[in-house]
Amino acid sequence: MRYDECEAAIRELVDAADEDALHAFGLATVTRLLEADLIDEAGTDDLDEDAWAALTAARERITTADASELRAHLDRIDEGILADGDMDPGLLIALSALEHWTSYLEEHRRGELHELALRSVEEVDYRVSAALDDFLATPEMAAEYARIRQSLTA
Repeated sequence: MRYDECEAAIRELVDAADEDALHAFGLATVTRLLEADLIDEAGTDDLDEDAWAALTAARERITTADASELRAHLDRIDEGILADGDMDPGLLIALSALEHWTSYLEEHRRGELHELALRSVEEVDYRVSAALDDFLATPEMAAEYARIRQSLTA
């Protein structure tokens, strides 16, 4: 499967999923991405101290926080970004995932969960570097696609 086919298949899965499956998928995915080593590899020069504290709080409360609490954490993070266009790629994936989840909780737009799924795919690609013309060739990418499909069709 090529990357564009994978992306389209994920969009179809998100569009067809019921609300319970969407919520469970989104929460599991953002939790996975925030618990991943992505953030641990980032440098202290990406965020100021308050932004790191806000990110830590968001990570600790991701399963119980509502949209307004997560938005407050994201606002603090945004105010404390020190990187000038060259943020650590792993941190960028994690922050983007947190933004998509928060936006989904605020507005319930399925497109946010499609984007969250793509951030999850990007995280795997960041670790194992999948080929665009055979995107599911690596066991890690095939497993992530299977996780996404199973979560959204359960």
